Amino acid sequence: MFDLSGKTALVTGGSRGIGRAAAELLARQGARVILTYVRDAEAAQQTVQSIEAAGGRAEAEKLDTSSFAQCEATVAAIAKRAGGLDILVANAGIAIDGLLVRLREVDLDSILSVNLKGALACAQAAIKPMMRARAGRIIFVSSVVGQMGNAGQVAYAASKAALIGAAKSLAREYASRNITVNALAPGYVETDMTANLEPAQKQAMLAGVPLGRAASAGEVAAAVLFLASEEAAYITGQVLAVNGGMYM
Repeated sequence: MFDLSGKTALVTGGSRGIGRAAAELLARQGARVILTYVRDAEAAQQTVQSIEAAGGRAEAEKLDTSSFAQCEATVAAIAKRAGGLDILVANAGIAIDGLLVRLREVDLDSILSVNLKGALACAQAAIKPMMRARAGRIIFVSSVVGQMGNAGQVAYAASKAALIGAAKSLAREYASRNITVNALAPGYVETDMTANLEPAQKQAMLAGVPLGRAASAGEVAAAVLFLASEEAAYITGQVLAVNGGMYM
């Protein structure tokens, strides 16, 4: 079950957090994994080494997902080098929090460029080899705040909500080519991004989680693996929530 032998997977933002956990799990199930990073080459190499030490295949590629041209060129080169592309996990993202009245245009542009434009640019490039193969899996990593909203995260929530709409639309566009497109909506996850929250902020978030705890990155990665697998072949245009009941 969940055998990905012979598959090639691209995980953007794969050097840490959910991306790293997903890259490691996909590789453990037999996929050749290419993970991207934008700044921390050392962390990316550590992820590659972790995968290789476990007997998997992986490589790291620098990619600034805020650049449409870089996404197009890099994904095309990866697909050509690998002889195709079976799975795209569009995970790269940033969060710049603040109330709308204090939102700077430069921050809005950065959030939308990475979280939305980058994901769509990678999907556009990935769809081309998937169409030729008449098969593929695209997984957008959205967020619970894209479903329920959150004060102080207007721009971030908007970018993540847009991924849900994009997934549903792309699912309709490419279902005839056997390409499934889904969104994953994690809730409160223990990652580098949430580690910087104040204790009071963490407690406030946990108070809204019926299961009473944060998710591990590995638990979210398990959902990525499912959506990437043949077992999920009849699932497309859906939002899989991994949020401990935070939003129902």
